[in-house]
Amino acid sequence: MIDPGESILVIDDVEEQRNIASGMLKELGYSVKMVSSGEAAVEYLKTNKADLLLLDMIMDPGMDGLDTYKKILELHPGQKALIASGFSETARVKALQRLGAGAYIKKPFLLEKIGIAVKEELGK
Repeated sequence: MIDPGESILVIDDVEEQRNIASGMLKELGYSVKMVSSGEAAVEYLKTNKADLLLLDMIMDPGMDGLDTYKKILELHPGQKALIASGFSETARVKALQRLGAGAYIKKPFLLEKIGIAVKEELGK
């Protein structure tokens, strides 16, 4: 059962990808906020919380997913996150997972896959 209070922060530099992910997550019943960069995510999380991050791995310009997650962990140790990318899994994705991030979701997003990954990560 989805807790209607569960919030997800979508962090992606591509507006279309943010909108797709946000639409799917809202359809699944989550409260969703979106930011367009790692830097914006860090700023947002200085004064807000998110139950889960959906974190794009490659963002230009600026910080990538790994650097973003490291900064966020300084603010919110134990922050739950899922990693998203249109590219194959890399050493940086594995490093992010060693820091505590959860599943790697390959783009394009599928409603069922994103739903299962989010539910599993929030249930940890």
